[in-house]
Amino acid sequence: MFFDNAESGRVSRRKFLAKAAGAAAALTINPQRGRAAPACGDVLDSADSSRVATVRVDARRGHATNSFRPHEALGSSIDILTYGSVDKLYTEPVIKKCLSAGWGPITYRQNTELQIAAWHWNHNGTWSDPEHKSGYFTGDSKPTEFLRHSYGCPLPHRGHTRNGGTEHGYSRLTDGDPHTYWKSNPYLTRKFTGEDDAAHPQWVVIDLGAVEQVNSIRLAWANPFARSYEVQYWTGEDPMDKPTLGAWNTFPQGIIRDGQGGNITLYLSKLPVPARFLRVWMTESSYTPDSHGPDDPRNSAGYALHEVYVGNIAGNGEFVDLVRHSPDQDQTATYCSSIDPWHSESDLDVHAGDQTGFDLFFTSGVTRGLPAMVPVSMLYGTPEDAAEEIAYLKERGYPVSYVEMGEEPDGQYCLPEDYAALYLQFATAIHRRVPEAKLGGPVFQGVNEDIKVWPDAQGRTSWMGRFIDYLKSHGRISDLAFVSFEHYPLPPCGVTWSDLYREPELVSHILQVWKDDGVPERIPMFITESNLSWGADQSFVDMFGALWLAEYAGAFLTAGGNALYHFHFFPRPLSGGCHGAGTFAMFTADKDYQIKQETSQYFAAQLINLEWVKPGNEVHRTFAATCDLRDAAGHPLVAAYVVERPDGEWSLMLVNRDQVNPHAVNVAFEGAVGGDGYFSGPVTKVTFGSEQYKWHAAGPDSYPDPDGPPARSKAAGGPKSSFTLPPASLTVLRGNVSGLGA
Repeated sequence: MFFDNAESGRVSRRKFLAKAAGAAAALTINPQRGRAAPACGDVLDSADSSRVATVRVDARRGHATNSFRPHEALGSSIDILTYGSVDKLYTEPVIKKCLSAGWGPITYRQNTELQIAAWHWNHNGTWSDPEHKSGYFTGDSKPTEFLRHSYGCPLPHRGHTRNGGTEHGYSRLTDGDPHTYWKSNPYLTRKFTGEDDAAHPQWVVIDLGAVEQVNSIRLAWANPFARSYEVQYWTGEDPMDKPTLGAWNTFPQGIIRDGQGGNITLYLSKLPVPARFLRVWMTESSYTPDSHGPDDPRNSAGYALHEVYVGNIAGNGEFVDLVRHSPDQDQTATYCSSIDPWHSESDLDVHAGDQTGFDLFFTSGVTRGLPAMVPVSMLYGTPEDAAEEIAYLKERGYPVSYVEMGEEPDGQYCLPEDYAALYLQFATAIHRRVPEAKLGGPVFQGVNEDIKVWPDAQGRTSWMGRFIDYLKSHGRISDLAFVSFEHYPLPPCGVTWSDLYREPELVSHILQVWKDDGVPERIPMFITESNLSWGADQSFVDMFGALWLAEYAGAFLTAGGNALYHFHFFPRPLSGGCHGAGTFAMFTADKDYQIKQETSQYFAAQLINLEWVKPGNEVHRTFAATCDLRDAAGHPLVAAYVVERPDGEWSLMLVNRDQVNPHAVNVAFEGAVGGDGYFSGPVTKVTFGSEQYKWHAAGPDSYPDPDGPPARSKAAGGPKSSFTLPPASLTVLRGNVSGLGA
């Protein structure tokens, strides 16, 4: 998981490393110039602010674009928490304030997989090797003590130097230690997949950091070793981040069909080949036991390497190694197809973060008693452990809506067929214990375009398309109850005010991408983690953050999305970003995580959840709307998102994208008897803009003043009524409309 390319935004917000606080304020409104403060900001030419524009709602019966229930479709999320912060955050005052934003369901985010760690959701359980307290751990589904905390165990057979989730730790392939080794996931071998191992080739990639002249490789095999493998080099752009812009080429002497393991030096070509990236592509295993012994068949399944060396054999026969061997992030970087989830009790790392214990999560009040979405660790877990987890929740009687399978496999460089093979094994195990469990994924990191991978034998490159095809070809598409992905659409150092124009298109486009990839129409699509970018800065807490959130929520639901979850439920202290300090949370917090003030996204959340929709679980219907007010470039200056509420009111969420000028709008509803319909009685108007909120940049001491609340008023309806939208503001208009057909 990390970049496909900068334009597509294939990223994980949890790997954001731009910590340097920028000198410029992010998107503070500047009434003198009407533009964002960063140098990359765009000037938006304003339309004539003196005329009354018209918002037209296509309210004709049969023209609803979507329907949803707020307490199923508008939620928040809780991720791993800093060590020692759980007791400070899970208090009645903090939870009560967080709930006041109005979000409904909660999704529990799985983070240990991003750290390349096995998750002990329950520290009570059994080891496959109980004598040594090591092997494969299975949590106990029988409730005993109250689960308040849970932690991860970093995997000792890791093959990634870094991935889309972490830049901590190191790969065992280039750590310089002859006793450590990378090992692939045994659950991707024939005993568990039921398929030939060649259907799930395992691989390691070595990044030399620059193009070098290469003619040889030295492989220090562990057990099990590869009997059949190929050594390849890449021509093109970065194969990890731009996998379709190049090709893997097998070295002239890089095909091995009778591998014997041990330490082997391969003379790959007579003439050195210019290469930066090399790949070892493994298709047949020796099935010989690793250092953990022969008793567990998983120890003999897959492939294992102690160390890799890449370089040249000189004229005197000496091997010249180009690899830097070091147990840290400065080592020559490697990537791998999968990792054996074997670990031991001594690997536990409580300081890496606290995944809230399930009993605390479900009894604290954060879920409102609503069914919650929970994860299982799949890439670095076992089917048995996942099944026990879901059985535990059922035994406790906790309401679970959906189960997400794994976490961000695209950023872990997991090929879709491997993810799908694990998915089916885990689905079988979970449904054996809890048949009614609704499972889904793949939980992609924030993307704006289709995720591409190295082409398969048929030339297919779509990750989602190949995943769906795998499930269908195995007769198991029914095991996919939903599709989930994350949404962090904007690069953190390049956010401009004009991105408000782009958000509706970005979020509706990605829904269409998944449909084009073959996701069946019946399968709902959820954005299970979201904010405007994967790196927090001032744009999150300026008015821009509020307006973006409204655009995103309104556009996603209008386009047919089924549920979204905002990130993050609990308060977080401000952190430095590219353009001033900001936070993913709806509140600023002190060092003890106690709430100091609300941010702009808190008030936007209230307008969405408490004003635009009717809180609860009744059906709302969305309708398309347009506005004839445009800037000089033809962009609509007012965005309108419309719902018909179950109480009979029509509710419009209006975003005035003009940073400088107010605009008056009239609202017309198409589909009324005898012509257009209009608000027929008093109209509730709730506005949040610069008169209610202003962010003051002061580094870690930044603050808002004024800091809400939104302004409430009543306005008269009628065909000639107009409503003034302040500059850079969010407004909800709500009232009855007469004359519309039943």
